[in-house]
Amino acid sequence: MVFVQFFKTALFNLFLSCSLFISLHAISAEHIAPPPYSAIENNDIKRLLPNDEIKPILAGETEFLSLYSEYMSANFRGVVLLIPDWHSTPTNNTGMNFLRKELNNLGYTTYAMTVPDIEWQTNSIDNTSPPNTAPPADAKITDEQPVKVKKDAAPHFVDAIEKVTDEVLDNYKINLISRFNALYQTAMKEPSNIVVIAQGTSAGVLLEHYADFPKEQVDAFISLSSFLPNTKRNKSLNQTASLVTPALLDIYYATDSTDILMNLKNRQRWVNRNAKFDYRQRELFGLRDQPEQHARLSKEIDGFLRRLF
Repeated sequence: MVFVQFFKTALFNLFLSCSLFISLHAISAEHIAPPPYSAIENNDIKRLLPNDEIKPILAGETEFLSLYSEYMSANFRGVVLLIPDWHSTPTNNTGMNFLRKELNNLGYTTYAMTVPDIEWQTNSIDNTSPPNTAPPADAKITDEQPVKVKKDAAPHFVDAIEKVTDEVLDNYKINLISRFNALYQTAMKEPSNIVVIAQGTSAGVLLEHYADFPKEQVDAFISLSSFLPNTKRNKSLNQTASLVTPALLDIYYATDSTDILMNLKNRQRWVNRNAKFDYRQRELFGLRDQPEQHARLSKEIDGFLRRLF
């Protein structure tokens, strides 16, 4: 009798747990996408930085934040626009945040802008159907009739897949240039020398932009470890760097990736071919977040700009 009652209780608990398990799947919560990286970055900037440094700027219908810092020397030498690498912040410790304040002591007013989000889903889908290599339906393949392979057929090679497609880079370039033009118009309210300092991929797409001779002219362009995460476009960046109008200081680090270090010699060759005499290339040693490295970075930039104006 006790066994029968125990069996009924166990059966009831099993039935109840199965019902709860099925009901949880039936009323499962809808997936909520995480907030974009730029929203998290903007919230951190508004929460941690002084309000007088934060300047919202409108680029089309999109509002983004820039960090404004006024010059703190006897002589005003110009305005510097700081553009960090993609998926990075204007307060990063790889040189941007240091230059944002140190250049004020050298006589420059600085604007450091936030970069747009990376739209990874902008890849174009190839709707072309693959060639039909299946044998016709009426063809019967048996062990007695093996498939004949052409010995003189050309070998098939698999094409390399780019790390980042052209569509993703072009989308980021359009959004970045839209913000850059809005920041440029804000900086032109103080008529003086305009200097652009850009990092990484942001520097690469801006070099492509200035190789097309836009109307937003600057007096000097300083690139920090400029490259493009696309093999073909990164290779063509060597020639592009020699076609930009403003004076160009090309700074790289000894610890940079091979995508940057392997192209430096070719970049110098293109500069010699196109006779860009206001091009300089400098190498920095050690880690890019060290205080000694920051001091040398500002020294190289200051020396380059003093030769120009």
